[in-house]
Amino acid sequence: MKNINHYILTWQCPDTSGVLAKVSQSLFQQGAFITETSQYSDPYTETFFSRVAFDDRELKVGFEELSQAIDLLAKPLNMHYKIRAKESYPNVVIAVSKDDHCLVSLLTKFKAGALPVNIVAITSNHQDCEALAQWHNIPFHYLPVNKDNKAQQEQALLAIYQQYQGDLLVLARYMQILSDQLCHSLRGQAINIHHSFLPSFKGAKPYHQAHKRGVKIIGATAHYVTADLDEGPIIVQEVKPINHTFTIEKMVHLGHDLEATALCHAVKMHAEQRICLNKDKTVILS
Repeated sequence: MKNINHYILTWQCPDTSGVLAKVSQSLFQQGAFITETSQYSDPYTETFFSRVAFDDRELKVGFEELSQAIDLLAKPLNMHYKIRAKESYPNVVIAVSKDDHCLVSLLTKFKAGALPVNIVAITSNHQDCEALAQWHNIPFHYLPVNKDNKAQQEQALLAIYQQYQGDLLVLARYMQILSDQLCHSLRGQAINIHHSFLPSFKGAKPYHQAHKRGVKIIGATAHYVTADLDEGPIIVQEVKPINHTFTIEKMVHLGHDLEATALCHAVKMHAEQRICLNKDKTVILS
């Protein structure tokens, strides 16, 4: 029996009549067997977004020739796309500080095969998570940060990302602000988790802010990193109801669960190419 290979094509382009039909027809002509489709037409930005999963059970050409056919089609449509083998998982570098709850969740799901990524390195400005990284047999890089070496250590972080051929940088409660330059260079390649239901309670101590305001829900927000602090395109938000009896400590403990859940969901959707940037927002192709 033939071994079937699976592929994912995610694309977006200016919305005009027939764009989906043209891409589908091209895949059909090459013999791609489509197994999953999702699409969205944004009436405000007039942009069309689509994700297509297919396999090669009836493919008439090699993957390289298929990619060339898509590239040829993309130019007149002004189409931006990404196509890859489903089993070719993205390389993920994780940056963490002292809190390890998000890192633990990512590593657990990775080890269980529930997260379709390769976690290739962990960096930190503290050594608290080094033993955890060693237990999982993942390279750990200690990059202590102070006011005098921040720029130098950020360059070291970028060098590690490039050394391991990173596809995604995950800030798993990494309590350092990235420079504007690094944010721009990693646009769409860096995900942060914020312990707040953004855009509310941005910045430091969001649980203290929320408790002071007597909120009735708390949450966590996973978003792409941008130069505007905590303003990046939102990917996932997790929320839980609370009431007046919740202390700040209880809110923090509940928030830890929400943070880990939101971050893992965001990383999984990114790895499966389900997220498209749509100016300051995201389109999630389920």
